[in-house]
Amino acid sequence: MMSLDEKDYLKYLKEAYYIKTGYKLNLKHPKTFNEKIQWLKIYDNLPVKTKLTDKVLVRDWIKDKIGEEYLKPVLWIGDKFDDIPFDELPESFIVKCNHGCKWHFIVKNKQQYLKNKLFISLTKIQIDGWISQSFFGWSIFETQYKNIVPKIIIEPLLRENINEDCEEIDVYCFNSEPEIINWHYYDIEARNRKAVTFNKNFNSLDLKFLNEDVISEKPINEYIKKTVELSRILAKNFKFVRVDWMIYKDKLYFEEMTFTPYSGFIMFPQNYEKWNKKLGDMLNLKGVKNG
Repeated sequence: MMSLDEKDYLKYLKEAYYIKTGYKLNLKHPKTFNEKIQWLKIYDNLPVKTKLTDKVLVRDWIKDKIGEEYLKPVLWIGDKFDDIPFDELPESFIVKCNHGCKWHFIVKNKQQYLKNKLFISLTKIQIDGWISQSFFGWSIFETQYKNIVPKIIIEPLLRENINEDCEEIDVYCFNSEPEIINWHYYDIEARNRKAVTFNKNFNSLDLKFLNEDVISEKPINEYIKKTVELSRILAKNFKFVRVDWMIYKDKLYFEEMTFTPYSGFIMFPQNYEKWNKKLGDMLNLKGVKNG
């Protein structure tokens, strides 16, 4: 898909949209949330979005905007798997690529990992494969990924189980203003995700983005309020962005800037028509200048 001529983007995006959602994509007069996210992919592909999608470059921007105390620690950044200084790393860590989504693997016990030559070989093949390609092709025209220079980034493993004891907060910002707050976590005992969604006044909504168990309520704490405050700073001058956060052991961490959540193919497990239109009404596309 990387070799596809830009003049063909619209054609194939419309085809993909119909296959994914069962609806025809209206880009001349987009009305729903999903349609407007598709529109932004094509007509709001500003270079700054590429910088802020890059998991390495976004760090300096976050440090400048809200302070480095919200950044996860970094152990190493490099270009090649073969250059990873395993001897200098702690016993547990997570290896990520800066230019994709969910491109990572976890090492819980370094000594066991280093003894397993087969696993090392497999993870090297995986990382080399990720580094050699663009997530743009996988994501169906999420243009902010297209020109990211691939890097490997290694962080401490903040929790042994990727779902362990961790709250996540996604703040949906429309026209620079936080409007929707989606709080969720993974219930290990129940083996499912639980969530609750609020509006900007912290009233709960019958809005689901995924097939999660909706809990009746979630007390609004200082962390949730802080994510809204900080997201407002980070979302300034963007038509739409979802700012993602993680709370772990009483500390708030920035996760990423998500400009096209679910690549604009959200199926809303309940009240699809209602929320696709309602969120679409909240997103004003006037004044967008193509980057």
